[in-house]
Amino acid sequence: MAAADRSSSIVEYFGGEAGYRCGYCKNVTGNLSYGMWAHSMTVQDYQDLIDRGWRRSGKYVYKPIMNQTCCPQYTIRCQPLHFQPSKSHKKVLKKMLKFLAKGDSSKVAGDEEPMDSHREDAVACSFVLKNESDISQSELKPLSVEETERVEIEDNNEEEEMKKEVTVKKVESEPPQTCVDKDSAGSSERSDSAKLVHATPKPGKGADLSKPPCRKAKDIRKERKLHKLLQNQTHTLEGTPSQVEPQVLLSQNSKSKANQPKSIEDLIFVSLPDDATHQLEVRVVRSSPPSCQFKATFQESYQVYKRYQMAIHKDPPDKPTISQFTRFLCDSPLEAENPPSGPDCGYGSFHQQYWLDGKIIAVGVIDILPYCVSSVYLYYDPDYTFLSLGVYSALREIAFTRQLHEKASELCYYYMGFYIHSCPKMRYKGQYRPSDLLCPETYVWVPIEQCLPTLEHSKYCRFNQDLKAVDEGCIKELGRVRVLHKRIVMPYSMYKKRRKGPSDEASVQQYASLVGQTCSERMLLFRS
Repeated sequence: MAAADRSSSIVEYFGGEAGYRCGYCKNVTGNLSYGMWAHSMTVQDYQDLIDRGWRRSGKYVYKPIMNQTCCPQYTIRCQPLHFQPSKSHKKVLKKMLKFLAKGDSSKVAGDEEPMDSHREDAVACSFVLKNESDISQSELKPLSVEETERVEIEDNNEEEEMKKEVTVKKVESEPPQTCVDKDSAGSSERSDSAKLVHATPKPGKGADLSKPPCRKAKDIRKERKLHKLLQNQTHTLEGTPSQVEPQVLLSQNSKSKANQPKSIEDLIFVSLPDDATHQLEVRVVRSSPPSCQFKATFQESYQVYKRYQMAIHKDPPDKPTISQFTRFLCDSPLEAENPPSGPDCGYGSFHQQYWLDGKIIAVGVIDILPYCVSSVYLYYDPDYTFLSLGVYSALREIAFTRQLHEKASELCYYYMGFYIHSCPKMRYKGQYRPSDLLCPETYVWVPIEQCLPTLEHSKYCRFNQDLKAVDEGCIKELGRVRVLHKRIVMPYSMYKKRRKGPSDEASVQQYASLVGQTCSERMLLFRS
């Protein structure tokens, strides 16, 4: 048994929750889920948990009881590396560019967003407040290594703090992670390109064979964009040089052909005119532990959330309190991690802030995990509903995932929360293709195209067509579940012998079967 350290996840399991109100079909007691309170959690543990159907709301981590809940919620992930925006996605991006360039805020018929924004699965705001643990922090702190080793011997006889803030200054319609002084760089770039393009041979001399042949204007524009992309990529994170090699960018951009569909970057990072009406800037700030920039913008961000809840969800003025906002969207159990092989911003919980002309108009709450960017929630200024910010921010987060992948090669998925086919207004997440749904019984990923026909006939489905397939990560040895009892880490086999009172084996068995063998042997299950 390994000694406990500060990076261990510590959870309290509550079991199956009594039914609570469903935010989708409005059934008063139809929404059923398992739940646990996470006092702390590593990003790898949470990655493994969401790959078994769990999601977090603040520090509360829950898993729908899929075959009983009124609206089964299937974990959905998009594949950003192969993503191609649909016509409706392109319309949203063009609408944003038009607004930024000319201030046009006219609404196009048929482009309204669903009732909820693209990842408002966390209808669990109420149970976040209800189930907060009252266990003292001293009980959750494991004893020293020496004390733990003593327990290990007895059992055998019987049987980095965040290093840097990410300020992603993506001025809209500029390349990703643009620096502040883009205008001067951009203007000199344009003048140099113009000199190159308009140079002509001397009269009577004809084509100069020592020079490359004439090219189409479209190709020249692509070259200009590439030059600007390379130049601006050197100012990614608060002056930190980009980790993306120019050769990689060149190879990616030079492959684009006239008949090849535009990538999401081609549609988002388009140069604005010098006299553009608006400027949009996107900043990624760490929310847990709260960074200096997060603290400095907390009140402004909260006011946007309050206006959003009142206008979109009809909350009374006194309901969206600072305490609720903090517990629901700021607190996170995820430990900040900054491994050398990870993204420059590190792993953990962040707020992606959208600044329009110097004020926050939207905030996407996201978790950056070893294999994915996981969307938690989105709130925005209701005055800008016409910009379809739910869709727009999802597309920006897909582009952001692709960017993080350049440094962290395993980070290549975008998790959009839950797909709820039984609620027609929540089916729009399936429009981000290619995407997969998680089989609720075997926890394998299945392309959504294969899942939709079965969902039309039954709201609860096993997507894995191999009837012999089982959950490969299921619990095999209950005694190996790690337990934290009286500040001592021990296997459940030992705790079971020491425990006084009625047996809790059924509860531990349920917990272990839901989190899987790997997480049950890595996380610490708190027992009083």
